[in-house]
Amino acid sequence: MLRRTKIVATVGPATDDIDTTDELIRSGMDVARVNFSHGDFETHQQRVNVIRERAKRQDRHVAIMVDLQGPKIRIEGFKHGFVELDKDQPFILDISLGEKDGDKNRVGVTYKDLMNDVEPGDVLLLDDGNVSMAVEKLEKNEIHCRVHNGGVLSDSKGLNMQGGGLTAGALTRKDLEDIKLAARLEADYLAVSFVRTAQDVRQARWLLEAAGGQAHLVAKIERADAMDHIDEILDASDAVMVARGDLGVEIGNAELPGVQKKIIRRARNGNCIVITATHMMQSMIENPQPTRAEVLDVANAVMDGTDAVMLSAETAIGKYPVTVVERMASICVGAERQRVTMISSLRLDAKFESIEEAVAMAAMYAANHFDVRAIVTMTESGKTAKWMSRISSGLPIFAMSRQIATLRRVTLYRGVYPIYFDIKDGQRGDQAQSDVLRELLRLGVVNEGDSVIVTQGELTGVVGGTNSMKILVV
Repeated sequence: MLRRTKIVATVGPATDDIDTTDELIRSGMDVARVNFSHGDFETHQQRVNVIRERAKRQDRHVAIMVDLQGPKIRIEGFKHGFVELDKDQPFILDISLGEKDGDKNRVGVTYKDLMNDVEPGDVLLLDDGNVSMAVEKLEKNEIHCRVHNGGVLSDSKGLNMQGGGLTAGALTRKDLEDIKLAARLEADYLAVSFVRTAQDVRQARWLLEAAGGQAHLVAKIERADAMDHIDEILDASDAVMVARGDLGVEIGNAELPGVQKKIIRRARNGNCIVITATHMMQSMIENPQPTRAEVLDVANAVMDGTDAVMLSAETAIGKYPVTVVERMASICVGAERQRVTMISSLRLDAKFESIEEAVAMAAMYAANHFDVRAIVTMTESGKTAKWMSRISSGLPIFAMSRQIATLRRVTLYRGVYPIYFDIKDGQRGDQAQSDVLRELLRLGVVNEGDSVIVTQGELTGVVGGTNSMKILVV
């Protein structure tokens, strides 16, 4: 419980062994990401079942995040699998071309409306920007380009436009069906890819609720266009992900660090969880140790205030899935020892919008200015714990609840630790306090004589009823 920053680990073939799953949970996986870009529903369901069963055996709560594929725009294929493009050569993106009909002069595109989104002068980036070309003219189904940066281009590589501007909707037909599958899996989080506006998030939420799902929504920021609407996206979302792959391609790597810091800061200023993702420990797909650049990348995100850091291929298909989680956890703890991660002046000048938020902020201010050992919020929905997690503190925040869905959800909140606590409906708050302190003593997180901050409602078991804060001595 010393590590406050949470770890999202993508599950895949490398994690399917039960012993590996056990070790992932033991070494620090807080959220398991299920990538719907790969695999079938039966495989995903099996993985989710195993994770939940093994987490229960370890008396741990691990959230499940389903990540939708979204409208990944790609070129089609080549007759021989790849071509080598030369600088300044002409090249055509042909909307009408078949899946494997490409050659050195042209290739098909999966996104058939590309003709409507581009104009002469636009720069198209392929294969994560390794190949780039400028649009010169449009003719019928053909986009005539001239190669700027050449190189090898193979089948099904991604296609972006420099600066953004592609209008493909965030939800594809596949995503519409996958949202229903996410509801069947009882996912705790649903990540929506290539979000452009708040409406994309609202549409996904409506579809999820219509399918009976209760997951919280994660907006993946990977389009340049999304930055024009970032505040409204934050307001509409429960969490955002700084998805640095496609985002870096569209805005340029030089702009990426500043944008990452901006998103983290705005998320913390609001009531939104933020995940930093993509290539954080990429070298550990093959190697047992990270590079120093990767160590600094993770540490800087932690010191900037990210709630969570994410692993993708490193755990899903990498050689060292458990080791990479251990290394990332160690880096997080090291970064969290820095004073900047333990103090906060956030929202001191803000106007609070509800009683629960005011109580949460009062508790965190008291915690940072008084000698207490821990903070406890007795919660049904986890909302008070989320507000608390927006304020930097070196103290653990224990979310105590009888709601399993809430306990899994708060695993993504920075500095918040879930504890199952069976609160009886209608029990007065003061009657539950001694039970809370006894549970903390049993877990060994406090000692006799320690001061503990407790927030609660007058009647337990009521959602949105938090209205008081007390400082108790064990």
